[in-house]
Amino acid sequence: MSASIARVLIDSPLPQLDRLFDYRVPEPLAALAVPGVRVRAPLRSAGRVAEGWIVELAESAAFGGTLSELESVVSPVAVLAPEIAALARRVADRSAGGASDVVRLAVPPRRVRVEKAWLASPRQSLPPVAPVALAEYGSALDEAIDRGARVALRVPPGGVATGEQTRAHGEERAGAPADGRWVLRWADVLARAARRAIAAGGSAILAVPDHRDLEQLLAALARVLPPERIARLDAGQPDTDRYRDFLRCLAPDPLVIVGNRSVVYAPARRLALLALWDDGDPLYAEPLAPYANARDVALVRQEQQGGALVLAAHTRSTDVERLVELGWLESVAPRRTTSPRVVLTALQEPQDALSAHARIPSSAWRLARGGLDAGPVLVQVARPGWSPLLVCADCGQQARCARCDGPLGVRTASGPPACAWCGAIAADWRCPHCTGARLLRSGSGSARTAEDLGRAFPGVRVVLADGEHPHLTVPDRPALVVATRGAEPVADGGYRAVLLLDGERMVARESLRVAEDCLRWWSNAAALAAPEGPVVLVGVGGSLAAALATWRQDAFAREELADRRRLRFPPAVRTATVTGTPEAVAEAVERVAALGADTLAPSDVLGPVETGPGTVRSILRFDYVHGPAVARELRAEVVRLATARRAGPPGRRAPGRPPIRVRLDDPEPFD
Repeated sequence: MSASIARVLIDSPLPQLDRLFDYRVPEPLAALAVPGVRVRAPLRSAGRVAEGWIVELAESAAFGGTLSELESVVSPVAVLAPEIAALARRVADRSAGGASDVVRLAVPPRRVRVEKAWLASPRQSLPPVAPVALAEYGSALDEAIDRGARVALRVPPGGVATGEQTRAHGEERAGAPADGRWVLRWADVLARAARRAIAAGGSAILAVPDHRDLEQLLAALARVLPPERIARLDAGQPDTDRYRDFLRCLAPDPLVIVGNRSVVYAPARRLALLALWDDGDPLYAEPLAPYANARDVALVRQEQQGGALVLAAHTRSTDVERLVELGWLESVAPRRTTSPRVVLTALQEPQDALSAHARIPSSAWRLARGGLDAGPVLVQVARPGWSPLLVCADCGQQARCARCDGPLGVRTASGPPACAWCGAIAADWRCPHCTGARLLRSGSGSARTAEDLGRAFPGVRVVLADGEHPHLTVPDRPALVVATRGAEPVADGGYRAVLLLDGERMVARESLRVAEDCLRWWSNAAALAAPEGPVVLVGVGGSLAAALATWRQDAFAREELADRRRLRFPPAVRTATVTGTPEAVAEAVERVAALGADTLAPSDVLGPVETGPGTVRSILRFDYVHGPAVARELRAEVVRLATARRAGPPGRRAPGRPPIRVRLDDPEPFD
């Protein structure tokens, strides 16, 4: 007997619809209704029709009544692979969310013309490729990839030129660019690891935080693999290009699939390698429900599908350090430890009283001047704009926006004060503390720093790189590159000197992860230096500066994690934030506490605190072993409250805000 029941996941944000619905497959649709295809199916309420995906077929239904029939098959292409459907369910359950929300991240919107062209195109098998060795790691990384191990990979700083790279691979591939472009070492390592996975007959998924890293990775892949072996899936693509590459991933030939955080959901035939670069970057945190971090999705997917998992970085995050200490990840480092030449100005004796308070000490000036004789020099600053902070001239309190309480700043030398959060112009600002109306500029942003350095180094080209002035690369000639953290361009051949300014301001930011974030920002900038190029960290001392100077970021991560364990802060424990009306939040917390005395101690419920008119937030802290039970109970409470809400009168919209909102592992309360 052929399967005649389709189990469909409805595409809906309503939590009460987060389950599989059984539908009878009519005879005309029997050939097209296969697992993974998009379908349209009726809902019993108000005669509505919803879209969804067939997850599986069955011969009988659990429902004893009369089943509705599928209305239509939207597309014959099975876009939801079985392993991605299982991953979506697992990620949703872990995050107390809905599976359809995850599938919307995994499957891009349909483009009919692209799909028709893909269906009509002939299928040709791709020629095989030979593996390459990752010599700087000996045999450790090669063996780890071959046996599908889970690895925390430490990547050496610096980069490689085109000629050096192709010689290391033992080939000069026809058609490969020969422009001498400087490719960062981490991108080269991941590209060669992906080629090894392809040579073994499997696919590779490589995730990076942003478009700058993506361009580096694509440049490295272009030198080791033909273009037909590379697929790109990221939010920066046009929708047609993204859907076209998504369809390519459904083909039987193994591919290297690269992209940003959502690429971890990409369909991949015989997944052999899943790698993330710089997993501590906050861009991996998904801003859409169910808010699952790409690192956590990668951990779940590797556990389900197997293959090698590589979490590579210059600076190990505390999340990865926890997994290393548990033995869940293997720590792999290069055979030869290399580190930049780091100079700490906090350990130097000031030559006079003025230099002791200078933003750029005299020793940093000398190194910058020496570096400009040979090539570009990087100056990293904390914030963009002209003056990132304004203070009241009468009482010295920081000026904040009257609309959203964000910090006021000035973007240009003659610009008006404006909010850094909402952009509102503060034309008639008054200090709430002393009623003063005069503002003073405090601090220097990237624009002001670039102007000041341009006057200090006449005749030298100054490049400003921040969110409003993006630069991916700079040529190998003298220039001062002033960049905000994370926006540093890659210099061909590396920077001849790197100046890390505003370190004290960065460290003073109120955040649980401020120390590891600063170490990650500084390490990534230091890795852009040329061999023997000095890296100057201004004004910061202590264990954080020592970790950068000795290039022992792993030791700092161990110390940081030990402190988090003592305080029961993430990632030593998991957290759940419950936001909503006081009554709904209190009831949700009580239901979780009722799971058992060992699940949540009373001291592990933080709050509630008021977050707005009529809303409060409580934070639950619990051990990882209790995560499934807590997530299940919170999701059940969300569904219960959603189904208990009464519909509004005919013609009026139902209330739009749910009684509670649940988010697991939310970093916002600790920032």
